Amino acid sequence: MAERAAWTSLLVALLVLGLKALAYRLTGSVALLSDALESTVNVVAALLALLAIRFAARPPDATHPFGHTKAEYLSAVLEGGFILLAAFFIAKEALPRLLHPTPLEDLGPGLVVSLLASTLNGLLAYRLISLGKVLRSPALTADGYHVLSDVLTSLGILLGVGLAWATGFWALDPLIALLVAGNILLMGFRLVRESLGGLLDEGLSPEEVARIQALIARELSGKALEVHDLKTRKAGHRAFLEFHLVVPGSLTVAEAHALCDRLEKALEAEVPGLSVTIHVEPESERQA
Repeated sequence: MAERAAWTSLLVALLVLGLKALAYRLTGSVALLSDALESTVNVVAALLALLAIRFAARPPDATHPFGHTKAEYLSAVLEGGFILLAAFFIAKEALPRLLHPTPLEDLGPGLVVSLLASTLNGLLAYRLISLGKVLRSPALTADGYHVLSDVLTSLGILLGVGLAWATGFWALDPLIALLVAGNILLMGFRLVRESLGGLLDEGLSPEEVARIQALIARELSGKALEVHDLKTRKAGHRAFLEFHLVVPGSLTVAEAHALCDRLEKALEAEVPGLSVTIHVEPESERQA
């Protein structure tokens, strides 16, 4: 399902890029050019997400016993880099036009084409974000939020260019383009930061850890003495949990194993994609 969504994202990104390029050709607006350049990043990002999802789906092997899911974070880091590059090119085109504003022509048809492209992007963003959260896919989620940012940017551009057309204050066109560059610059930094967190084994969110701790306490009520050294980390759509479980010394190996099995199943049902490792310790090892 994730791969199919990535293919859809790539095809829609190509269509939207074509529409936005047409809007720029019709109007000569540097703001609409900035919108088209951002869509170029969308195409690259969709392609990277598709490749990352396909690679991340590979099963664990001898050299990658924990799987290949971190490949999705690499995709998101590269996407952030391309966003920063797009911001540079937008600023490069807008600054000269800010010094020498130019009246625009044929804005009506160009704005209609751009609005159609934004509508397609809005539908795509909703689909990608929804699936990304359900499938716990960083690549799909990052792609979805990137497309959503593109939609909001496009709507701002349409409003600004429309105001420039209505008032004759053509300096609004490059000013809006520079605002777009600043916005996607911040988005690129944020995306790189979040992706690096996953590559550096960032733990699950405090809310998810709290849910896990509550479930462990509920499942082990009266059956174990202590839980300590609980650690988590994320790797794409998978998550890893390990902790030490102190059990009464009277518990047999078979009983301790059965207790761990029940606990693992409950945890994996609570957090999809979770891999659990439990270190069982006898009562004599209980921490003071």
